[in-house]
Formats: sequence, structure tokens, C-alpha cells
Amino acid sequence: MAKVLGLGNALVDIMKKLNDDALLDNFSLPKGSMQLVDKKNSNIVLDGTKELEKSQSSGGSAANTIHGLANLGVEAGFIGKVGDDEFGRFFFNDMSQNNIQPKLLTGKAETGLAIALVSPDSERTFATYLGAAIELSADDIVPETFKGFDYFHIEGYLVQNQKLIEKAVRLAKEQNLKVSLDLASFNVVEDNLDFLKTIIKDYVDIIFANEEEAQAFTGKEPEDALNEIAKKCEIAIVKIGEKGSLIKKENQIHKIGIIDANCVDTTGAGDLYASGFLFGLTKELSLDKCGEIGAILSGKVIEVIGSKMDDERWKEIHLLISKVMS
Repeated sequence: MAKVLGLGNALVDIMKKLNDDALLDNFSLPKGSMQLVDKKNSNIVLDGTKELEKSQSSGGSAANTIHGLANLGVEAGFIGKVGDDEFGRFFFNDMSQNNIQPKLLTGKAETGLAIALVSPDSERTFATYLGAAIELSADDIVPETFKGFDYFHIEGYLVQNQKLIEKAVRLAKEQNLKVSLDLASFNVVEDNLDFLKTIIKDYVDIIFANEEEAQAFTGKEPEDALNEIAKKCEIAIVKIGEKGSLIKKENQIHKIGIIDANCVDTTGAGDLYASGFLFGLTKELSLDKCGEIGAILSGKVIEVIGSKMDDERWKEIHLLISKVMS
């Protein structure tokens, strides 16, 4: 069976459920955005929300996708950098306990934290302290890293580190891995547009984008954006929220719906969609079935706080997937 390797910011996700959006203004965090903060401001957000309901898990976009794949029985690994601290050990143990090969390096800074503030309408706003994660460099990536893997999945949040990404995708392609990239955030796309267009053209096979990211990348609405992105890679996926997703390969387009879900938190929806889609590819399923499995995972994860689901929910997912595959 095909194996998947992920590369991303190794962050510990700390979820806080807001009573209202007033705190976002207090912290100068635009609702729905992902804002990078320093350690001081990270501590201010933690301290200012200490009375709120909290959950914690290993995270970061690519790590979430890899977790989803591991829960579907796919052999997977993850490359990242953590600090020599309690959060770093938590991240390593959480990976190992979920049957993920943790290719983790140790940085000088503390382990990065992604504080997700979940509004009453389920929108989430991130205050992200990258910490040791940002110390991951091109020198940390060697050809042996990719041995034994078939797919290489990258989160777009890393593209500010252009030397790292360029080396990673080049080595992955030299090792004959299929490369998938999740564009991650519209502001990241806007800030790195020329670089993204270059590496996608030269190295990337599969692109995941939501509506806003696709618009930032192409300047076009979803269907036109899908067509534009599909000219630059093998498979293009544009996720359009409650309207489902669009998939294109060559001249073949699939429109995928959503499953019925009680949305409480959209954290991880895109990451888990990628898990389901890549799982389908490892099983050599048709693109529409890959999309349907992505929709199952994204629909189930929005019913919980955070990006991790319990065993009972995973059993439901496996049952639904078996129906898609039969």
C-alpha cells in the first residue's frame, strides 16, 4: 500500500471556545484569520483565555492531514521541528501513539503553539507562535528522508521558507513521489504568489485550495479558478464550503457534495478533506470517490472541537467509506 510523508509546522493546537467575539478585538485578531504572533503575544492570548474551555492536540495543517491518513490505516510519516520541552515531547508521543513515524528534529526555540479561538458561529481565528517550527531549514532535508514513501504532502504555511520548500519538493520528485500542496491561507498565497506559481509548475502534482485561496491564486471565482489551477498540475481541488468541492484532472471535472453534519468548529475541515482524498488516491480509487471520502472526513471533523476525532466517530467514518468503496 502507498505511504504518505508530510512536511509542516509542528505545532501543538490549543483550542479555546469563545462566548462571543469581543476577545478577538481585545487581541487585535481579525476574525477568521491566521495571525503569526511572538511568544509574548501568544502568552497574552493564553492568559486572556485561561478561563475558557480548552482542548489540546498535536497539530499544524500537514500534521492534521497525516493524522487523518494514519487513522484510515495508511502508513505515514511527518517531518517537523519542535523544542526540547514538554510540548515537544507531547507532540512526539501523540504522533507515535497514532502510528505515525515522527521524523522530528529539535530546535533552539520552544515548541510552536497554534491557539485557535472558536467563535459561537464555529469560525476559528488563529494566533500562531511558530517557535521551533520555523527553524526547520533546507539543511534538515536529505534524500534519505523520502525513502519508502509514495506521496509527499506539504502545507502552504511553510512557503515563506522558500529554500526549504524548493529543496523538499525537488528531492521528493527525484525520488518519484507524487507531491501534493495545500495552499493553506489566502494571505499566505497573496504574499508568496510568484514563488507558488513557480514551484507548482515545476514540482507539484496535486493542489488543494479553498474558495478564498483559489481566488488569491488565480483572481477568479471557483469554477474558473479550478480550470486555471488544473493547467498547472495533474489534479486540482477547490473546496467551496457548504457547496462541496470541485475536482479536475485533464478535461474531467467532478462536483462533490457534502454530508449532513452538525457544525460546531470548522478547524481541520480542509486538512481532513485532504486526508480522505489522499487515502482514495493510495487505494487507486476514482477521483469522485476520493472527493466523497474527503467530504466524509471534513463533515465529521466539524462536529467536534479541534481537528481530532474519537474512536467512535472514526468507526462511523470507516463504515461510510466502506459504502463508498463497495
